[in-house]
Amino acid sequence: MLNTLYQLLGSERFVWRQSAKNLTYIMLGILSAGVGLKGFLLPNHFLDGGVMGISLLINNITQVPLPYLIVLVNLPFIFLGFHQVSRFFAIKTLLGIIGLAICIAFIEIPLITSDKLLIAVFGGFFLGAGIGLSIRGGGVLDGTEVLALYISRKTVFTVGDVIIIINVIIFGVAAFLMHIETALYAMLTYLSASKTIDFIIHGIEEYTGVTIISEESEAIRSMIIEKMGRGVTIFKGKRGFGKRGLQNDDLEVIYTVLTRLELQKLSNELEIIDPKAFVIQQSINDVKGGMIKKLPLH
Repeated sequence: MLNTLYQLLGSERFVWRQSAKNLTYIMLGILSAGVGLKGFLLPNHFLDGGVMGISLLINNITQVPLPYLIVLVNLPFIFLGFHQVSRFFAIKTLLGIIGLAICIAFIEIPLITSDKLLIAVFGGFFLGAGIGLSIRGGGVLDGTEVLALYISRKTVFTVGDVIIIINVIIFGVAAFLMHIETALYAMLTYLSASKTIDFIIHGIEEYTGVTIISEESEAIRSMIIEKMGRGVTIFKGKRGFGKRGLQNDDLEVIYTVLTRLELQKLSNELEIIDPKAFVIQQSINDVKGGMIKKLPLH
């Protein structure tokens, strides 16, 4: 009975901590996006990609206040998120977007620079940081990814294809209705924002899964554990068809997860142990559990 009570209390505390953490991420995201918009993009009539870019484009053409546009343009994507992701995702997204609209409407942020290159780069940086932080908090401030997810499930296009097509249309319309230079700077802003989003979500220690097939599997396993301080998983495998023709030998397949900063060290060590080792590298978006943190090396 007491154990059950402790488990319930521990679970409740975890939920509250996680909720507070998510709320903090979303609030920081709103403030960062507000700085990017009011301190860089809005006063200089710059654009971005995605749903935010659509809102900015409509604002530049019609002069409808951006806070209203951010909410109105995102409403269909929030509705999609409700059906495609979850109810809680849609609620957090709606609250985040309303918070951003309030930030733009009522918080005074001075113009930081009028240099076009700095506006594109740092405006995109702060806006991307805001969107990335909101994603870390379980919501979004831009519904492009939700639309892309929906279309990818209904067509042969991938999420990446859809996002590219949407932004090509936005930049094309901007070039036609405004000026080609505006569209070019919008592309630069979008690139800055998208790279910042990737950095915020994945961090500098972006993980890579590495599969190694070698006759020196035991030496490689020891090297990864002892020299690199990483965990490994050994799969039992069987050879198929290789350089020496058809084979049927048993072998051990090594799998490990490293940061991209450690890949060169692994490559150097493999060159010493077995230059002919067959190595496959795969990007990993997220890693949880297991031996992720490095072991203390002696």
